[in-house]
Amino acid sequence: MKFSQFRIPHVFIFLFQIIIFCSILSYIIPSGRFDREKKVIHKIEQSVVVSGSYTEIPKNISFKGVLIGENVEKHASPNSLFSILTSVPKGLTQSATLIFFIFILGAVFNLIVETKTIHAFLCELIKKFSKNPTLLFFLIYLTISTGSAFMGISIELIPLIPILIMLAKQKGYDPMFGFALGVLPVYIGWSTATTNPFTVQIAQQIAELPIGSGFGLRFIIFIIGIIIGFSYLMRYGNNVKRKKITSLTSNDTNEIDSQDEIKNVKLTSTHILILLVLMVGYALILSAVQFMGWGLIEMSAGFIAIGIAVIFISGWSGNKSMEVFIEGLKSMIIPALIVGVARGISIVMVDSQIMDSILFYFSSTLANQSQSVAVSGMLVFQSFLNFFIPSASGQALVSMPLMTPLSDLLGISRQTAVLAFVFGDGFSNMVIPTNGVLMAMLGIGKISFGKWIRFVLPVFWVLIILAIITVILAVRIQYN
Repeated sequence: MKFSQFRIPHVFIFLFQIIIFCSILSYIIPSGRFDREKKVIHKIEQSVVVSGSYTEIPKNISFKGVLIGENVEKHASPNSLFSILTSVPKGLTQSATLIFFIFILGAVFNLIVETKTIHAFLCELIKKFSKNPTLLFFLIYLTISTGSAFMGISIELIPLIPILIMLAKQKGYDPMFGFALGVLPVYIGWSTATTNPFTVQIAQQIAELPIGSGFGLRFIIFIIGIIIGFSYLMRYGNNVKRKKITSLTSNDTNEIDSQDEIKNVKLTSTHILILLVLMVGYALILSAVQFMGWGLIEMSAGFIAIGIAVIFISGWSGNKSMEVFIEGLKSMIIPALIVGVARGISIVMVDSQIMDSILFYFSSTLANQSQSVAVSGMLVFQSFLNFFIPSASGQALVSMPLMTPLSDLLGISRQTAVLAFVFGDGFSNMVIPTNGVLMAMLGIGKISFGKWIRFVLPVFWVLIILAIITVILAVRIQYN
């Protein structure tokens, strides 16, 4: 069967199938655990894996355990049929703050859209760059990728996805082009991580390296990465526009916007004031995340404040405002639920205590390989681990305490081990369905996961090859 004929089932079915598969693995893969110790990282107490402390745990398998679960002291319990079902509500519970954040984003964004502020602003933007839209796209792409690489911005860019899709459609491109204009630079920037505080800085601190060291090579790969990504994006967009290839979203009914609405809206003083509130509020939220340690709860509050300001400026009645607000909440039901269901995958892995076992066996295998093979294996392993631990900082805390002594044993610099972690964690975020932020973006952009995979896989493999070549080069030049 050709790849173009390959179809991924509905995202909820696909994620639930993965939960079932991981539950089956809980009967096959030995259970075990590493000891963990408390360390203060970036002024926050974290639980860090202790290298060399792995111990295997016997499994308790019984008829009752298979059906509803059974806890036996000093034994691990594989996932029961009932625990497969409870993994979904547990995932929703553990992802509550992210789910609430997604709901608030949808509701506030819908308020702004209904004021026609975005339509009017896009109309002006299109006029200014009417003769050179590629320059406009590149400036957007460069800004997003830089923010992600240097400051670790990702989830904060979710509100931009519908805007970028509208802009792409207005210029004659398809929704996939507009969606990728936001998503590709996010993950290419995140993956090269010049100073990303959520990946490279945490990993360097665990590896006992100077924070920010090794900047030069990461910056070079950042430049190469964004050039590769933007070239691929424009090639796809231009081929679709010139009808050389069929749009991946040609059969979709994307209801984010219509071109006629944008053309007929003039920019007014009310639009300018709402736009100013949005830009200033957004900038303050991003600054607070970077310099005040804001999390999703505080960010949600910030967007609620923006929404209240938009309501007052628009002059709407209370009833009209709430109708628009509720419509925005409704539009986020699917993206929000996807995040919770995806979280259920890691829950079944952790509850059955096979996560640490996977980590142990992979690290033991790599210890017997040559330097080039081992460092490539580190990168592949981090990509694999990212499927089960899509949190970058959480993955660093689990894997770096093991990868650091492993790199010492193999004669590989710790900086190279950090680089393998950064690349492995980053690039795989483009394609893993357990990445809650990606799934939320797909939901908001009304792009199916299967079509996104068809679009992104070619450039993903190019970037992975670039990453492997880079880590092998880092071994050769003794990158520090």
